[in-house]
Amino acid sequence: MSIIENVKKIKEEIAMAALACGRSPEDILLCAATKMNDSTNVRQAIAAGVDCCGENRVQELTQKLTDNAYEGAPVHFIGHLQTNKVRQVVGKVDLIQSVDSLRLLEAIDKEAARQNLIQDILLEVNVGQEESKSGFDLEEVPEICEKISDFSHIHVRGLMAIPPISHFSGENRKFFQKIYDLSVDITAKKYDNVWVDILSMGMSGDFADAIACGSTMVRVGTAIFGLRNYG
Repeated sequence: MSIIENVKKIKEEIAMAALACGRSPEDILLCAATKMNDSTNVRQAIAAGVDCCGENRVQELTQKLTDNAYEGAPVHFIGHLQTNKVRQVVGKVDLIQSVDSLRLLEAIDKEAARQNLIQDILLEVNVGQEESKSGFDLEEVPEICEKISDFSHIHVRGLMAIPPISHFSGENRKFFQKIYDLSVDITAKKYDNVWVDILSMGMSGDFADAIACGSTMVRVGTAIFGLRNYG
């Protein structure tokens, strides 16, 4: 199937998943995970109607920005971001989804202040407590939200999570539910400079479960572009 056909199919599946749990399909955004896809593929995905593009690697982001590959759609950074590469991302993307440490928060705020702008971000939560993944522990997030008022050039828009790899349908619902419950708690406490209107959770294999648990944005790569060739 072509990228256009794949996007159409995924949007239909998103709509069905939303309606199945009493939600509106318009409330869920489709973020195309464009890692290892060239500018031509990115343009095709945008033309097919994805809501935004998510890039994992700074080098690819920079190249595709030079190519104007993201024209017509917002671009997000969704991969692990090193502090020494913050300058190449802040102000270049609409949203940094993968903010996983206080040190990175400080670096983003400093660079955003230098550019005299407000950078929208999500706090990444290591909901499965996996050593191989970055992100804040669930228990850390309220404390981090307390500190956000110290960062005048950052605006927290919500949470992002990548749960453990699931082996059967429904396995990750417990993790998605934890993120949703955390978002409710954060919203109730009304932290300064924190507005949880985005829950980025769910990928190609489990986005229906994520939607059932309150996801507002799913990140889909393989189901749009096919398997990546890491060789």
